[in-house]
Amino acid sequence: MAKFSAGLLVYRLSLAKDRPPLEVLLVHPGGPYWARKDDHAWSIPKGEYLADEDPWLAAQREFREELGVPAPAGPALDLGSVTQSGGKRVQAWAVAGNLDVSIIESNTFDLEWPPRSGEIQTFPEVDRAAWFAPTVARMKLVAAQATFVDRLLDALAEPA
Repeated sequence: MAKFSAGLLVYRLSLAKDRPPLEVLLVHPGGPYWARKDDHAWSIPKGEYLADEDPWLAAQREFREELGVPAPAGPALDLGSVTQSGGKRVQAWAVAGNLDVSIIESNTFDLEWPPRSGEIQTFPEVDRAAWFAPTVARMKLVAAQATFVDRLLDALAEPA
């Protein structure tokens, strides 16, 4: 049975000389399995939703759960969906916003760790968030999700 996720690709534009003109917000998964992984390990803030749920509302809920702050308000740009290598289908929207990544507070999950130890430990679902220029974001993102960056760039380049 296929799983479905919905998420937000938050972006910010800047004219500052010390920042790229466009940056996107990505999150790194928490827990021991991801602790030493960086390239192709990051994601847009996203999460699974049920068949009877509205994906847009699920994307906003998951943003709040993973970052501890509400999703940015404002118009959303539908970026369509991609299918990740494991078969999960991810629907995404782009929203302009700005977030101080030093204040994130993710929800948590419990996991037996170390494996077969009988010890349950609690880990954050997201252990950090960061802003990346599109070229770096493509390298950091899980492969299929890099398409969302390209779709955002295409949409921002189109005349209004």
